[in-house]
Amino acid sequence: MPEKKTVKRARQDKREGKSASTQAGEFVHEEMEHIREGKHGARSAKQAIAIGLSKARRAGVDLPPPEKGKSSAKTRQKAKKDLEAGKKSGKSAKKVSRTRSHATSEALEREGSSAASKRALGRQAKSAARKRSAADRSAAAKKAARTKGAKGRSEAAKKAARTRAKRSG
Repeated sequence: MPEKKTVKRARQDKREGKSASTQAGEFVHEEMEHIREGKHGARSAKQAIAIGLSKARRAGVDLPPPEKGKSSAKTRQKAKKDLEAGKKSGKSAKKVSRTRSHATSEALEREGSSAASKRALGRQAKSAARKRSAADRSAAAKKAARTKGAKGRSEAAKKAARTRAKRSG
């Protein structure tokens, strides 16, 4: 069950006209916080992200399942089910099995917390970016620069300068 503040932030993103993946990002962020706090662990950054996306879909974020060829049939099926569950609410929603929920929690508690480390997330982001075409990456960077605003661009430039200084120094 996601925290109220997470759902609130996701709804705020929706009102601001932000994309479904941005809304879902709030849930992924919450998941990373849970892992860092030690509430549970995850086997990998990819698993932690998947848990967050699943929660987002179940909370009503209109995030479509991955396209065919992007992920396994099992993953697509799970995403589809989560999306349907998010559309239902109240009495029509299916009751969650306590036994299964408990087993899932127990399994996640046995996992480590390094999946939410900066290093693991960086590695995950880089490998995800590598799968995209150069044109795709370029378009995303251009959009980011366009939508960031003057202050955001200035902060990003300063951060880039710091990173370059760190690498050369």
